[in-house]
Amino acid sequence: MKRKIITIDEDLCNGCGICVDACHEGAIQMADGKAKLVSESYCDGLGDCLPECPTGAITMDDREAEAYDEDAVLAHIASNEKAPEPVACACPGTASRSIERLQSSVHSNYTSTISELKSELQQWPVQLKLVPVNAPYFNGAKLLIAADCTAYAYADIHRKFIKGRVTIIGCPKLDMIDYSDKLTAIIKNNNIKNVLVLLMEVPCCGGIVQATKNALINSGKYLPWSIVTVTTDGNLIEK
Repeated sequence: MKRKIITIDEDLCNGCGICVDACHEGAIQMADGKAKLVSESYCDGLGDCLPECPTGAITMDDREAEAYDEDAVLAHIASNEKAPEPVACACPGTASRSIERLQSSVHSNYTSTISELKSELQQWPVQLKLVPVNAPYFNGAKLLIAADCTAYAYADIHRKFIKGRVTIIGCPKLDMIDYSDKLTAIIKNNNIKNVLVLLMEVPCCGGIVQATKNALINSGKYLPWSIVTVTTDGNLIEK
């Protein structure tokens, strides 16, 4: 039968997973870092997922598809009510876990150790939504674009990444916006020397990488840039 049903463009999907939560019928699931339509019979065609997608990867089309099956949807939802299995690399909501750390003598010597630590942050604010695009500290800056969670996952972030760079942070899943326009304005209107993107090994962080790519292209400038990924247990993967 011909009816309204969603289509997901995998090239536009950044793997944020917001659409999965927006779909009350469980018709969308994450697979290989991309949103997938599990079954046509689960999609009711109402499009609750459309306005939630930050990249416009989901569209509604009139096409031949299986009929919506409410009984199948209810059975599908009931079968997925158990807790999800841990996934090595997934959106934060499905990958919660504890990370065990070996105790060291640092704790007992906290007072003497903490005096040796210092912040390397060069500017304020740091939130991407709040920084003014023409702030003077952007002129001649080495730019660090970091996902929010990296500061908590990687212990040496100040010395390794923030030092000597202007830092801006964001989370495409929580902010639910496309950073491309703001980053384009920052790069286009300032003498940025290079760009380093620091992200977590979760699909939703792909939004920061894509926004940076778009900004570099749209700015019309050729800048050296690199990506470093922080694993959920605090290690680094450099690309």
